[in-house]
Amino acid sequence: MAPHIPNSESYRHILIAIDFSAYAEQVARRALDLARRYEARLTMVHAVEELPLYSLEDDPIIPLDLELETQREALAREQLDALARRLGEETLRREVLVGRPRDEIVDFAREEGIDLIVMGSHGRHGLDRLMGSTATGVLNHAPCDVLAVRVAD
Repeated sequence: MAPHIPNSESYRHILIAIDFSAYAEQVARRALDLARRYEARLTMVHAVEELPLYSLEDDPIIPLDLELETQREALAREQLDALARRLGEETLRREVLVGRPRDEIVDFAREEGIDLIVMGSHGRHGLDRLMGSTATGVLNHAPCDVLAVRVAD
């Protein structure tokens, strides 16, 4: 039986940061379980790294390939939708963020009043290897608790 935590200390809004690794569903199921236990809202995000920018002297800085960036965002949305269907949670809020993943996840958590971020980690050595550079960055900068779900390699 799970311990009871008073409402003032309960998680109210949980964020799942998905990287589309082979273990993404395992991480999402852990977050879903926590959301059910705490009767919390759940939001799933994926952060798409921005493509390199370029500028030709006085021309404005623009993405190297606008069409490719749009396709990457659309693919991320499709993958989030597919994961939500596999979880049986078609109404789950899903967001694709564009930018440096660590910054986008932390900023989203701050703006949305997230209480807990759930991410995957890997069983290797050293903090960056253990969690990955994005997860390490989120852990060090998040405005809330971060749960690193250990996944097997």
